[in-house]
Amino acid sequence: MAHPHRASIDVLNGVVLIGSDAHIWPGPMTTAMRAFVKFCRDMKPQAIILNGDVMDFPRISRHAPIGWENHPSPQDEIEAAQDQLALIELAAFKARKVWTLGNHDSRFETRLATVAPEYAKIAGVHLRDHFPAWEPAWSIFINDDVVVKHRFKGGLHAPHNNTLWSGRTMVTGHLHSAKVQPITDYNGTRWGVDTGCLADPDAKAFVDYTEDAPKNWISGFAVLTFVGGKLLPPELVTVWDRDRVVFRGKIIEVPHEAAQAKVSSHQGQAEKLGGRRNARGVPGRTA
Repeated sequence: MAHPHRASIDVLNGVVLIGSDAHIWPGPMTTAMRAFVKFCRDMKPQAIILNGDVMDFPRISRHAPIGWENHPSPQDEIEAAQDQLALIELAAFKARKVWTLGNHDSRFETRLATVAPEYAKIAGVHLRDHFPAWEPAWSIFINDDVVVKHRFKGGLHAPHNNTLWSGRTMVTGHLHSAKVQPITDYNGTRWGVDTGCLADPDAKAFVDYTEDAPKNWISGFAVLTFVGGKLLPPELVTVWDRDRVVFRGKIIEVPHEAAQAKVSSHQGQAEKLGGRRNARGVPGRTA
């Protein structure tokens, strides 16, 4: 049976990197996003998945503003995201790149479809028009037994319930909590994974609607390793401080944004992207 909104990939031996909930605003890259770029370059993944909510889009939210919030425009968010995703594209130009859409991402087309439905199918009204290097989907199945999608069940025990009810290992974002929960039954062991968030939990984007309450969020992303087509126990990379992350029991230094771009440029990968460049040198950006 064909599933037009579902992507699939087979991974025999290799790595898949999954980052979610970047909620990108204009400004410096977060520590987790800088680490994600570094891991894309160093681990040479077979696939890279951005698991939803790459942007925040508060100005086109269905929710009313809180007070007199000053939010970036959709254009500013898209341009900031293009800059940051370009570094991922440079770091791992051979990897398949899939963007499983999140609820915040969907605000872009939902708003346009609501107020200007006559513009359907015109270039630019779809989010994918602005990110041609990324394949959009609602979910992606890896080896048919691992499902990656932005969200499924909610609440504290969502990762457990996701894998319980789906019958597969399921990797989600949305809750920003960063955890791996195994389930073992007659079918063997599978995992429910919450990737955490590529965003900084203390970012300005979250201050007002959380009312500065404590947040059970962890900044980081997930690493899936396959051997002989079988998933090893999923791993998390989590932020330690502003310039370091933790992975496999080690504290790893994370280069800053300018250094990331310089390394990628020295590797000569920019020419292999095939994207158009504007005056700022960003692949895929139209003037």
